[in-house]
This record gives sequence, structure tokens and C-alpha cells, in this order.
Amino acid sequence: MDALRTPDERFVGLPGYDFAPHYVETADGLRVHYVDEGEADGPVVLLLHGEPSWSYLYRKMIPPLAEAGCRVVAPDLVGFGRSDKPAARTDYTYARHVEWMRSALFDGLDLHHVTLFGQDWGGLVGLRLVAEHEDRFARVCAANTFLPTGDREPSEAFLAWRTFSQETPTFPVGRIVAGGCITPMPDEVAAAYDAPFPDEPYKEGARQFPLLVPTTPDDPGAVDNRAAWPALEQWEKPFLTAFSDSDPITRGADRVLRERIPGTHGQPHTTIEGAGHFLQEDKGEELARVLVDWLS
Repeated sequence: MDALRTPDERFVGLPGYDFAPHYVETADGLRVHYVDEGEADGPVVLLLHGEPSWSYLYRKMIPPLAEAGCRVVAPDLVGFGRSDKPAARTDYTYARHVEWMRSALFDGLDLHHVTLFGQDWGGLVGLRLVAEHEDRFARVCAANTFLPTGDREPSEAFLAWRTFSQETPTFPVGRIVAGGCITPMPDEVAAAYDAPFPDEPYKEGARQFPLLVPTTPDDPGAVDNRAAWPALEQWEKPFLTAFSDSDPITRGADRVLRERIPGTHGQPHTTIEGAGHFLQEDKGEELARVLVDWLS
């Protein structure tokens, strides 16, 4: 498939993001970028971002986790960050996103005993990997995410977001991330979220993501997610929820996870106060402390 690659100079001098780039290829030849910080033989903490962000979202969490002795791996999903961006919207499917990450993380990096932290699409992709490759994971922390099967009505907030994402003439990535935060975002930070996308053709993956969320029971993604739930309902390893208090998109999904996944029982679930959908941006340092305390 044809793919675009954001020029490296777009990533020079981004505030708070001076991590060395690393790359791995998927089975179909796409280049996936990832941050790899901390102890090489430390416990692996996998940070999966969502829409329309990239690993820049984790810049506040990576250093504290690395300082605590973890190996912190934060990839950019295909279509985002420094990863390759297939040129056609039809190249992006839910199943392909799961397979791209599986190929990169397991075939390429051979990660084991992973602690997953997934937010937004980082959970939609990550929880599928957990269900389908249980032996690769030791723990899960879910934050502002869910695994929908299309059996529940989407929230009005999600439907409004999906409509906006398809109808806006330009897709303002930095402004979208800023709008999902409680804390005012400096212009240079918003510009850093825009950095991977020089112009609209680079945003096909970001444009397509909202349409891939399963909203009806017969959606292709719904079928695969429904097949994943029995494995999650037998998951007894530690499973933590750390949702924010001000996210209209995923509000209440933490309760569903705690009701259905046995590994959530007895865990120190928390609510991050004063944070919006992108709680890593609003309260990244606090989230990192939650993970460090939990891991220790």
C-alpha cells in the first residue's frame, strides 16, 4: 500500500519531547515509530495512545516510569506520529490497527510480561491484544477507554465528535486535543500535536478512526470485539481503571470494566480529578505516580 512518511524535521525541538526515535517494521512493511526509555531489562510498560494524538501525549509519564526502573515503550499507531501513514482511508480498518500493533510489538520487539496502559483507541486496540495474546501481558491499566460491541447506544458526545470529524474541511489535530483537556494548552504544545501532519493527506488515518468505532451489533469491529470479551471476562491478572472525572466520551465505561473483568477485583482503582479526555496531558505526572505505586 502507498504510505506517507512525515519529514524528520517536523519533530525537531518539540517542547518536552527529546526522546530518541526507534523504528520497527510490520509484516506488511510499514514503519512504526516507538519511544523506548528506561531499563532495558526492566518490567515493560506499554503506553498506547488514541485519536488523534501520538506518543507526544506520554511525554510527562515516560520519565517517572523510566526512573522507577521500568522499560517504557510508547509506539505511534500507524497513521500517527512518526509512524508511516497509509495514503488511502480504506487502508485503515480496526482489524488492521490491531494486527499492525501485534506485528510491531510481538513479532518485531518480542515484548513479554507487558503492563498495558491504554487510553482511547489505545484501549480499543490494546484490549484486543490482551484478549487475543493473554500470555504476553502481566497487567492492564485502562484509562478513558472501552471495548464496544455496538450493543449500546453511543453517547451524544461521541456522535457529535464523529459528525465533526467527517464534516470539518480541515482536521485541526492540535485544537482537537486541546479541546479534550481541562488545562489550557500552550500554543507550542498544540503545534507539537500538529507536527506529524504537514497537511490534510497525512490525516487519513485520523479522519477514519471515528468511523471504525463499533456502533451497531453487526459492525465488523463489533464482531471481533464481542469475540474478545469472553477472554477478558476470564482475565484474573491485575486490571486497574484510572479514568478522569471530566470525559463525556467514556464516562461510566470504568464501571462496566470493573463489573465484567475479574482481575479488577481488589485493585486500587482511582479517578483522576481535574482532567478531561486526554488525562495524560492534563495530569500526566499524577497518572505516572499511580502506575509506579501500583507496580511496586
